[in-house]
Amino acid sequence: MKMSLKRFVPVLCTGLLIAGGCAKQQAVKADQPIAPSTTTQQVAAPTQAKPAESKPAAAQTTALPDSTIKSEGLAQGQAASSKAAAVSQALEKIYFDFDSDVLSDTARKTLAANFDKLKAMGNVKVRVEGNCDERGSDDYNLALSERRAQAAVKYLASLGIPASRLSFIGYGEEKPVDAAHTENAWSKNRRDEFTISK
Repeated sequence: MKMSLKRFVPVLCTGLLIAGGCAKQQAVKADQPIAPSTTTQQVAAPTQAKPAESKPAAAQTTALPDSTIKSEGLAQGQAASSKAAAVSQALEKIYFDFDSDVLSDTARKTLAANFDKLKAMGNVKVRVEGNCDERGSDDYNLALSERRAQAAVKYLASLGIPASRLSFIGYGEEKPVDAAHTENAWSKNRRDEFTISK
């Protein structure tokens, strides 16, 4: 029995080494399709000299439309971002009382005006950004700013803006409009802003 184990262990170890080597070869084989395609292109180019010479000419003729398309796409992207900025500026902010997420009558009128603008703008998506003044803990202000943003989202949805076009985020006290430590400054910071989201 001891003799057969002594013979079996080296055979087992050799088998494991071979199996491990095979696994590595399979991993290399999986990467190989990338290399032959570049090699095939290099081999094909010298044997077919005339088609290879004609390909750069075709590439030159298509290069101009590609660059034109890219510049048109860039111009369209800039126009879209300019439109988004204009839409964001057209939407008015709403303001809240101290330590409150309840929409005032003034805020409801502003949201109704924003609704009319959004309805006329098609399918733009809007993110409502809630904010607080500096008073209160960071965690409390973050939660309060989210509730303020949610209140505006719910009201816009009740007016008829599809929920798929609306999102919200709370920034707490991180984005003050006025950094002064006065009641006037704090009243400006307790707000919801509306931005076009992508």
